[in-house]
Amino acid sequence: MKLFLDTANVEDIRKFNELGIVDGVTTNPSWISRDSKGRSFREIVVEICREVKGPVSAEVVATDAKGMLKEAREISGWAKNTVVKLPTTFEGLKALKILASEGIKTNMTLVFSANQALLVGKLGATFVSPFMGRLTDAGYDGVQLVRETVGIYRNYGFRTSVLAASFRSPREVTEVALAGADVATLKPEQVDLMLKNPFTEAGLKAFLDSWASMKK
Repeated sequence: MKLFLDTANVEDIRKFNELGIVDGVTTNPSWISRDSKGRSFREIVVEICREVKGPVSAEVVATDAKGMLKEAREISGWAKNTVVKLPTTFEGLKALKILASEGIKTNMTLVFSANQALLVGKLGATFVSPFMGRLTDAGYDGVQLVRETVGIYRNYGFRTSVLAASFRSPREVTEVALAGADVATLKPEQVDLMLKNPFTEAGLKAFLDSWASMKK
């Protein structure tokens, strides 16, 4: 399973990219506005695309298909690895159909049901992003949405990659990996939580304490 970072903070991207674990990046208007530091949307996306070789998702803000298409065509020209994020709405699907025919890579976001994912797969999106967190917060099984999406895509041979998004715990990363998700996109702090384990830290301390007690 590939790991994407869900951020627009280039310093965080560079930190984890040095480990060789960053396969791509997803951004959204909230991350972009928070980390802009006076730079334009395009400047931030281009900088991220230079730092990461894999796909970098940048989201449109138009809500009508015509506006989405205009923004998408512009974004797709910023770098070879840009992917256009579109909302999974009626207008978003209209734009997806045209962009797919033009060979522009897309990431359909804000997917909250397997039925939505089915439509996205039929239209040939590059990525589909099932959002688990808000479902989990509402008392539903967010990971089940990923399982259902993976199952549907395997049944019908859809080429759309399942990009699990909106995580609430490190355990969910394990669960979507077992479910067969193609990608998990995580906030930098969530990647830190994947690495850290109290048993690892306790074991290392015990080894070092034993070493310190030895006669040198």
